[in-house]
Amino acid sequence: MKWINRNDSTQNYEDRRGRGVKRGAAFGGVGVIIIAIIALLLGQNPFQAIDMAGGLTQGGGSEVVDPSRMNENEDLKVFTLGVFNSANDVWTEIFRTQMRESYRNPILVNFTDHTTSACGGASAQVGPFYCPGDERVYIDLNFFHQLARDYGAKGEMAMAYVTAHEVGHHVQHLLGILDQVNQYRGRVSEREFNKLMVKLELQADFFAGLWANQASKLGIIQLEPGDLESAISATTAVGDDTLQKQAMGYTVPDSFTHGTAAQRTYWFRKGYQTGDVRQGDTFNDPSLR
Repeated sequence: MKWINRNDSTQNYEDRRGRGVKRGAAFGGVGVIIIAIIALLLGQNPFQAIDMAGGLTQGGGSEVVDPSRMNENEDLKVFTLGVFNSANDVWTEIFRTQMRESYRNPILVNFTDHTTSACGGASAQVGPFYCPGDERVYIDLNFFHQLARDYGAKGEMAMAYVTAHEVGHHVQHLLGILDQVNQYRGRVSEREFNKLMVKLELQADFFAGLWANQASKLGIIQLEPGDLESAISATTAVGDDTLQKQAMGYTVPDSFTHGTAAQRTYWFRKGYQTGDVRQGDTFNDPSLR
């Protein structure tokens, strides 16, 4: 992936690298980790133990500072911030031209090991996530090493997909989609709610593909040979079926919350190929009923 016009602005960036909550300190809320969307990995149900309607308070755990880690993964920070800013630039344009609406930028937070959010405490183990309570995307940059090492998703576009997917959840928040899905929590069976979660995640995959399309058209990036394969290596690696087979040796489709590898790849490709936000209505797609 080649940058044509990278936006390095830190206006919507918060750097918490080298700063974290002391291990063992209490996080706010009950049954933590409490977050609104655990975006990509491990087949977890993103809405388990969360209360988006409630006012979650952050815990009072003491902060520890490690100066030696405050500039850790600087190259990944620069790259991720560039993708994040480009996604915001793309969505600002899409909201203006395709939706006739105004777009509100989220904040990118890079942290080390542990942090807190308006959705409760968070650790690197949950992977990147978006919190609608404070409209922030949280990423421990060491996750990208894990993505390549443990899941075989290598290359810049694999990392870019992750960041663009999380910004996609912010778009869903602005459009009211997150709230609409959460209204069904506890009102339908777990199996039916899991289906809604799959549609939510696949739409964010579509939005990630849409970012790649529009960022290319707007002259922000230039995709090079192997870039799409890099992104697809990530969509394949984080499919529920892939993760469950690795962990258990078999799959339990009714427990899927993010979609299969084939589904995630399909919707990312569709976003990239169409570049049309109207094509991303996963909630009314016949194949997902």
